Amino acid sequence: MRKTILSAVAASMVASTLSAGAITLYQDKNTGAIYTKPGENRVELGDFVSAKEQYVEDQIKYSKIDKKLGVKVKAKVPVLKFSGKHYLGYTYTDDKTDANQDSSTFETRRNYFQVKAYWNKHDYIRITLDTYQNIENDWAVRLKYAYIFLSDVLPNTGVEFGQSHRSWIDWEEHHGWWYRSISKTFIEDKHAADLTNSADIGVNFKTKTPYFSSELGVYNGEGYHGKHEGTEMSYEWRLTANILGTGKKKVHMDDEYFDISFTGQYNLDNYYKLDANGNPSKKKWWGVHAVYNQPKFLIAGMYVDSSSSTYNSGKGRGTGYSFNGEFRPVEKWSILGRYDYWKVESDAEAGAYAGKEKDQYIIGAAYDYNKNVKFIGNITSYDDKVNKAKADNFMFTAEVHW
Repeated sequence: MRKTILSAVAASMVASTLSAGAITLYQDKNTGAIYTKPGENRVELGDFVSAKEQYVEDQIKYSKIDKKLGVKVKAKVPVLKFSGKHYLGYTYTDDKTDANQDSSTFETRRNYFQVKAYWNKHDYIRITLDTYQNIENDWAVRLKYAYIFLSDVLPNTGVEFGQSHRSWIDWEEHHGWWYRSISKTFIEDKHAADLTNSADIGVNFKTKTPYFSSELGVYNGEGYHGKHEGTEMSYEWRLTANILGTGKKKVHMDDEYFDISFTGQYNLDNYYKLDANGNPSKKKWWGVHAVYNQPKFLIAGMYVDSSSSTYNSGKGRGTGYSFNGEFRPVEKWSILGRYDYWKVESDAEAGAYAGKEKDQYIIGAAYDYNKNVKFIGNITSYDDKVNKAKADNFMFTAEVHW
């Protein structure tokens, strides 16, 4: 938009110069006197216009440009950045349970609208809105993120304060699993570990150095979906060894990086999903994750231990692992796959879910249509004895960024 405006203004100035009443001036080579007509010993200086006449014409041109551009945007900061993210899809579900409830559905899985207001090069406030379908089946808008980011509050460390990123999921989505549009990460997916979600209200200290990066957060603990009660907080972390020195970079699929991470959460009083007895649950889990990426392929794996938790009526009391990979044989094309496994502990605190298992397979292909649009086709097959769900999902997705 800025380039368009500048081009329009430049064109306007050229037009003004040509249309204003111009006169040609000449200078006597011997005396330096200025004339409006050519003559002996006179050298042409060029065409000149009246400054007053030029100003009047410029104001007329600029007012016409303003009308064409439409509504003005004003802010108390020098820079506003708008962006959006949309996951648009279609899913056919072949249900494998006794209910045999197949379905065929077009979907808008995510519709993010985001604004960042910068008052300097690095510091900003961010607002992100998302749409979802509520219990009345109406499409509603909810707040996903609302935080202030301040850079270098400590050496190599910035801070998010407000409704911010939790310490793990956003990092994995931009390093180990690039396809949230078809499935959430292992730690969040309903048919996998299902232990946490991606945003919460609190504070997150984010450190970046070439060979080490981390996120240390203190949050309410219930996430942006749940209501917080009591005084207990949730302590969450990510500690990453960036083996190839990429800890300060925003990495992309065509970069080479190798990272090993230790992550987890400690929350003794969680009200979002209660324990098997209807009391506030305990969320105590830790995990290790490794990922290696280069332009031709990615391979990643994670192990999670939540055997001391009582979260979600005991569903979250267990251990599991996940592997995913991606092969990029030719430009713009990717082949992807993932396997998840979760097993609930076999004890009384796991409640009715004791000893039950989940596993899930994802396989698909992706095509980068352009820098803004990616198309993905995949099959997701899960056998979830914890939630009594078993199905094959045939999915098509348009992932849009702007």
